[in-house]
Amino acid sequence: MFTKLVKNAAALLLISSAVFAQDGIYFNAAQGDKDHAYMEMIEGPAEDIGFVLSDPHEHIDKAYAEKYSKEPGYKKTLDNLGFFSITNDAALRPLLLKEPKIGGFSPFNLHIYKYVSEDITRVGHVNPAVMLDIVGISDKEVRTAFIDSFKPLDKLVDEKIGGKEEVLTFDTLPKNKLMEFEMTFDRPAGVSKDDIIDGEFEGLDIWMSDKFEAAFEDKKYIIAGFKNFAEAYRENEQDFEKYDSYVVYSLCHFYFSYGVFNHGNAQAGAFAPCSMYMYVEKGSNVLKIGMPYLENWINVAGIKDKKQIASIRAIDKEIIEIMESIGAKLK
Repeated sequence: MFTKLVKNAAALLLISSAVFAQDGIYFNAAQGDKDHAYMEMIEGPAEDIGFVLSDPHEHIDKAYAEKYSKEPGYKKTLDNLGFFSITNDAALRPLLLKEPKIGGFSPFNLHIYKYVSEDITRVGHVNPAVMLDIVGISDKEVRTAFIDSFKPLDKLVDEKIGGKEEVLTFDTLPKNKLMEFEMTFDRPAGVSKDDIIDGEFEGLDIWMSDKFEAAFEDKKYIIAGFKNFAEAYRENEQDFEKYDSYVVYSLCHFYFSYGVFNHGNAQAGAFAPCSMYMYVEKGSNVLKIGMPYLENWINVAGIKDKKQIASIRAIDKEIIEIMESIGAKLK
């Protein structure tokens, strides 16, 4: 879709080396303030082509200013920063039935941001092929279908936002790309998927609401979104019988995000908020959980700031510690 921008001659040296740059994040970079055009697109035409908006978070830049403007050294760097979690539910359903790990980027963020220092609005998302690489999906049919599902959206962004097409490239993904956990729970005889999903199955429901959510909120994380895929498909009478439950939480640590996005690396917001999927296969008493490591941000978004890199790695470590503290075991 996008024409790659070669920003300096050093990039050409990759041709003669053993390292080959990969497309990481796609952006349309358009002159001026495109906030109004973006909102019109995401709230209408995007849904018309199948992309369901679940958890919009617009103008996070204003929340940063309100919350942190009295901090020493505060500087407003953003005119716009928005996270809009969307999925193509129809295209995604058969893929989730084959590869549940797709939930690591479902929903994904159609990111919008604009710096104060330049009159350019950027709208874009992580390359879907990289999403699949991060969660470890190699099935060719699934990869082709998932990547193709983005094409109508990319076309729409071209039409409604326009501008110059930019690609952020990277060399390699980190060794640890996807954190995965498992947790066993008591499942009395006769408990059905309806009991689990409707919250009548006390054991799992309490773990999610009273333990999982509370543990993260206690550490200053925000539950920025929640999508119950199993319930949505069941309500539409679509087959999703492989799973008794399948949900995705969107997690955000507000101060951490401020430290990255308001400090020169707003492009990394294409990864935010973090999607953590949880599912129970039919008849199972094992809750399986996964979320991409934030370490991926460093490579794909090109983060060089040492303080930010340290904070990203600290967040990864803390998330694992929180999950283990409430009974989930890291695989």
